[in-house]
Amino acid sequence: MNVLILGSGGREHAFAWKIAKSSSCNQLFIAPGNSGTAQVGININIEINNFQSIKEFVLTENIELVLVGPEDPLVNGIYNFFKEDKELKGISLIGPSKEGALLEGSKQFAKEFMFRHDIPTARYRAFTKDNLAEGYNFLESLEAPYVLKADGLAAGKGVLILNDLQKAKEELKAMLKDAKFGSASSTVVIEEFLEGIELSVFVLTDGDSYKILPSAKDYKRIGEGNTGLNTGGMGAVSPVPFADRFYIEKVEREIIKPTIEGLKKDNIEYNGFIFIGLINVKGEPKVIEYNVRMGDPETEVVIPRIKSDLLNLLNGIKDGTFSEKDLEIREEVATTVMLVSGGYPETYEKGKEISGIKEVSESIVFHAGTKQEGETVKTSGGRVIALTSFGENMKDALKKSYESAEKIDFEGKYFRKDIGFDL
Repeated sequence: MNVLILGSGGREHAFAWKIAKSSSCNQLFIAPGNSGTAQVGININIEINNFQSIKEFVLTENIELVLVGPEDPLVNGIYNFFKEDKELKGISLIGPSKEGALLEGSKQFAKEFMFRHDIPTARYRAFTKDNLAEGYNFLESLEAPYVLKADGLAAGKGVLILNDLQKAKEELKAMLKDAKFGSASSTVVIEEFLEGIELSVFVLTDGDSYKILPSAKDYKRIGEGNTGLNTGGMGAVSPVPFADRFYIEKVEREIIKPTIEGLKKDNIEYNGFIFIGLINVKGEPKVIEYNVRMGDPETEVVIPRIKSDLLNLLNGIKDGTFSEKDLEIREEVATTVMLVSGGYPETYEKGKEISGIKEVSESIVFHAGTKQEGETVKTSGGRVIALTSFGENMKDALKKSYESAEKIDFEGKYFRKDIGFDL
């Protein structure tokens, strides 16, 4: 079958790398892709939110399955666009409906969903500029640190965790009155801070049955010891050591099943991935957030651990056989270390020549922010390359990723040397 993947990051390269191995994959296209995806498929210069151009390409190239990588097209309703178009109805699009995508597109919607279906999470309230004073009062009722979340999508930057009450009030005003995150912060969710270790659990569902993918933990802060600014992710580990079979069974019982059942009760069409961001509070899993797609760089450790044919699983969603498919997982630990541009996540330069990629043999090289110029690969983003390695334990896997990181070079290269430090 012919497959189209939408997106251009490390997540999409990991998907393309895996799907290209499937015996049922005929032609694989990635829009717009990067230098890495070009090695396993054909890059197509189409903007991921240009649904009309995607439609024309899908029909011209006889695409049978579209896998949506990032959240934007999902929140913007690409699933509904396909379903409501009579020419596209027979094509399988892996991703939730616009209504389902609100689990990520609106923090308030997600919180209301969790409370409605008794899914454990932090207590919260939502505010607009019209009840700012009530927001100040709610902050005063909480203990530090204070968690402020822009309701809409803010490119991963819309969550603030502040230790000072006065600073929290100032930031709340900046978000609501001064549109610090644009329309994304026209509503702000304030919630109590939960203390514990974060992890992510991923689910693939056809809207009725589901399969639990490997757990993972990513590292968002730019600095070692989880210091400095938030990034899109500096590395990841899978599985999470404390998330043993009994813990995952608890997550399934208290969170995954109520989530799937809740979507059905609310008549929300949902097929594809659910990323459940959890925090482990004294052995009790609580939901921090939902994402309606796979995480990045977690995809770079989760997907390589899947032994089963991923395209076969995705095709099962299309043809109604998903519940009958087997999901096999590799036992080894996978780790990924992200090489980033100097200055990221603030101002950084692009177009730096990358050398040493071909010297890496112990890791899988997933391109995130790269572009091909003739024979040369250059940087084109803040997060440039993810280096994924396997090992019998986390230490062994990380040793390989770090050795690979030393072989690749570009001006300003930076990476965290403490991935997995808290595990």
